[in-house]
Amino acid sequence: MSKRNNKSISGNFPGLFDDINMGLESVPQTILSDIARHVAKQQEKTPSQSRIPNMPKQAVSAEMPLGPVVVRPVPNRIMFMSFGSGSSGNCSYIGDSQSGFLIDAGVEPDKVIDGLRLHGISMDKIKGICITHDHGDHMKYVYPIVRKHRHISLYCTPRAMNGIMRRHSVSRRLKDYQINIYKEIPFTIDNFTITAFEVMHDGTDNAGFYIEHDERAFTVATDLGCISERADHYMRRSDYLMIESNYDLNMLRFGPYPEYLKARIRNVNGHLDNKVTAEYLAKIYTDRLTHVFLCHLSKDNNTPEAALLESRSALESIGLKVGSGCNTPDDNASQIQLVALPRFDCSQLYCLRPKIK
Repeated sequence: MSKRNNKSISGNFPGLFDDINMGLESVPQTILSDIARHVAKQQEKTPSQSRIPNMPKQAVSAEMPLGPVVVRPVPNRIMFMSFGSGSSGNCSYIGDSQSGFLIDAGVEPDKVIDGLRLHGISMDKIKGICITHDHGDHMKYVYPIVRKHRHISLYCTPRAMNGIMRRHSVSRRLKDYQINIYKEIPFTIDNFTITAFEVMHDGTDNAGFYIEHDERAFTVATDLGCISERADHYMRRSDYLMIESNYDLNMLRFGPYPEYLKARIRNVNGHLDNKVTAEYLAKIYTDRLTHVFLCHLSKDNNTPEAALLESRSALESIGLKVGSGCNTPDDNASQIQLVALPRFDCSQLYCLRPKIK
């Protein structure tokens, strides 16, 4: 081949910083074929260095497409963990790989810190605490947490804050950490968009939370005596749902509680019966809903087994295969995961991935 021809051909190839596809359409097919044969021969000589493992020789040809490799991003996982759920104390964590926040602060700070540390999550990543209402089992330790970790903000409605101050002996400095939120008006904590909504309970300005992240939604509805219209609106739109299943009706009816307390629990502003929760789950199920976390189980009027049996039976009655949330082969083949959150102990850390379509 002459020097002149070499020069004219090399002029058709892209430069060092050009796009790899630029100019190749004008390169003669014979040249492309020679290049492909040369590459194939080199791969035969040094297969361990040049070839992709188990790649057939036939895959290397002049017809092999040229172009950039497309790397699709992996959707960010939502992580969830409970540190205690019940009248003795409530607190849970929702986060992603960058940051997270707490729902309620009724569990000792050391237990929360140790539970997070076990999974490599430091308090530096906790950006806020969302308080559902002013009962002590949901806010008892909020001031010790924010006082020690001053970067953490407190998110609650003005009326809920007034209830906390009125009902409990809490330093007024707690207000220095408060960010006012209002029901039905979304607010953000880093990558999460959160909407507080009305729930029926006998606290002050009780709220549930609808939490959006990467086109997925996690709804928290604890301490409610009935399913209100707004609670129903948000729970129906959930991928993951934390819902109260407080008592078994017969255990409450024949249990040791005084009649006035039984009446309070059964009131529309009290707590949810296992059967009501179970029937509601079967009613609202869509294939979008993948995880249900039963919360706030009563120590005296319920058991995890009773709550799980009621909800599992209701979901199975509409033809669903129900898993236990433990990532077993049976769970992975199930349409929905059902978990009863521990009353006193930390749960496992749940990594909630988008549902495969």
